[in-house]
Amino acid sequence: MFSLERMALITRRTEFGLAAAGAVVGLLAGLVVLAMSYMTTLMHRVIFGIEPSARLSSSQFENDLTLLIAPIGGGILLGLLLYVLASKRKRKLVDPIEANALHGGRLSLTDSVLVAVQNIISNGFGASVGLEAGYTQLAAGIASKLGIRFKLRRSDLRMLVGCGAAGAIAAAFNAPLTGAFYAFELIIGSYTIMALTPVVVSALVATLTVRLFASPDFIVSIGEFGVVVPADFVPAILLGIVCSVVGIALMQTVSYVEELARKSSVPPPLRPVLGGVAVGVLGMISPQVLSGGHGALHLNLAQDTAVIALLGLFLLKALASAISIGSGFRGGLFFASLFMGALLGKLFAFAAPYFQEATLTPVIYAIVGMSSLGVAVIGGPLTMTFLALEVTGDFPITALVLAAVITSSFVVRTTFGYSFATWRFHLRGETIRSAHDVGWIRNLTVDKLMRADVKTADADMSVKEFRKVYPLGSTQRVILTDESGKYAGIVLVPEVHGGLVEQDEADKRIVEFVRNRKDVLLPQMNAKQAAALFDETHSEALAVVNNLIEQKVIGQLSESHTLRRYSEELDRRRQEVSGEI
Repeated sequence: MFSLERMALITRRTEFGLAAAGAVVGLLAGLVVLAMSYMTTLMHRVIFGIEPSARLSSSQFENDLTLLIAPIGGGILLGLLLYVLASKRKRKLVDPIEANALHGGRLSLTDSVLVAVQNIISNGFGASVGLEAGYTQLAAGIASKLGIRFKLRRSDLRMLVGCGAAGAIAAAFNAPLTGAFYAFELIIGSYTIMALTPVVVSALVATLTVRLFASPDFIVSIGEFGVVVPADFVPAILLGIVCSVVGIALMQTVSYVEELARKSSVPPPLRPVLGGVAVGVLGMISPQVLSGGHGALHLNLAQDTAVIALLGLFLLKALASAISIGSGFRGGLFFASLFMGALLGKLFAFAAPYFQEATLTPVIYAIVGMSSLGVAVIGGPLTMTFLALEVTGDFPITALVLAAVITSSFVVRTTFGYSFATWRFHLRGETIRSAHDVGWIRNLTVDKLMRADVKTADADMSVKEFRKVYPLGSTQRVILTDESGKYAGIVLVPEVHGGLVEQDEADKRIVEFVRNRKDVLLPQMNAKQAAALFDETHSEALAVVNNLIEQKVIGQLSESHTLRRYSEELDRRRQEVSGEI
């Protein structure tokens, strides 16, 4: 007999159950993509008056005033929403990468819905942001809620969140391999055999779900093209380097606009309004900068454009995206980076005659540039490589893309070190650089590892008195405190008993044997930080104090216990990944 509890039990205990859960998440992710796409498309029709089959960024407008008013209206609506949320919700919103890195896959569904609504408002009113951030946030939030309801283990919950993101990206681009590797590289942080089936099943089901209701529109025709020759790899690799430099500049520009907005006297709810004014003005110059840019991408791939026009459009799109995100519109740079990368590729194609024996066409350069700038900003070399394969269906071109994206990824990683998402974490003070699970390390804190039953003594005590209170063999070490109860150091009992001549006892104070006067642990430190402090101080044990101001002793922690617990947790994570538990 079917029951939710029985299904939860099957999901927790069998690989088949996890695959079935992945399929359910894929179905829901596909429906999320369909619903959000339909809502934004409907908004574009109503607000901008475009035809049902048209794309906003490729449409022609007779009334340019609409292009100015619409983003301002979206900014006002979003500002009101931000004002309400600021008074009712104090905690920051967590995205799937941060959830998997720090919180074991736990993601608030309410927060995910709020992010999706903000993304729909932003994109629907023409702000220069894509919907991919909203797709992945909401799909991952649903997956997390389902996993928590089924009481999945930490590793399985992280994997299910990856399934949600995989389904969202696969459905958005009609590209199941792209969605699967997006999950592995960016959301889960690693590839494992255990995760392969659920993630791929989710991506396939999501793709099929979208195909049942909508025809795929992100297919790129590369036209007639011969064979790829070795000389073609030289310009492809150089284009990868160019895209890496541009990607770093783009990420820093967005951060600069955000910092400028924070330092300004403009209240946060009013910033989207000013951002809407700026985006509206840019939209009046060229409607191609509005929204995600799907229509504009196809438009520019299909026609020949002058260098000045391509360069101008690239700069306008970069500025519009930076202002949109920096001023508070919700969205990401996923599709914007693909669009701008395609423009960079077509610009680079004008240098093709200078590469002897190279045979690439402008469209091929656009595909290489699209993937290279995408990997520079978003990350995920295999994700972008498979995207190129699935949108072109051409294997030789994919080899060129692979060379370019590896180059671009290497340059960004060695010179900058962050993708767009992890760069924003860095600006907030977070240290994570991927979705790799480091949350368990942060949860393994000193206050959970320490012993609270510590031996203490007055720092002003005499050696003779100390020997009476703590005879040899009673304990290994004693923590000293001053008259106010503040930490004063540690003494080793064997050292006190073995280092004195009997007649000198009366002249000695116990404080003369003190160690580690300034070396203490804090309860919020994690095991990794504690181990580093043990190594730095060459101490086998340290006192734990409540804070650095009061320094009230609350416990003691030894290096051996810390390393043992740390090793046990490492082994547990290894077993989870390999499927042994």
